[in-house]
Amino acid sequence: MLELARMVTVKVLPANLEFEAAPGQTLMAAAHACGLYWPTTCGGQGHCTTCLTEVVSGEGCLLEMSRGERKTLVAERGEAVLRRRVRLACQAVVLGGPLVVEKAGVRPAEEAT
Repeated sequence: MLELARMVTVKVLPANLEFEAAPGQTLMAAAHACGLYWPTTCGGQGHCTTCLTEVVSGEGCLLEMSRGERKTLVAERGEAVLRRRVRLACQAVVLGGPLVVEKAGVRPAEEAT
């Protein structure tokens, strides 16, 4: 019998918003699919760090950081950023949950205009 992937609950501070993400989705893609605006400059291509997100809890519930994500973080924010629990929401792939992250500016998409 095929087991359906369990949805993962993601809570975003400081707005105290919650949304569901499917394993394999990025944080940003899952938020967009649930009608949320997530700040980005490059449109989720992993070239900027506008979507930089602090992982408050559940860091092990994300796929390991790729070389490309690490390269962008270091190039844009310096080596010291790697000592923090931060990820690019457009690159951070959800494996499980629950997750709690912090990112200012996340809000319902209709409020973003």
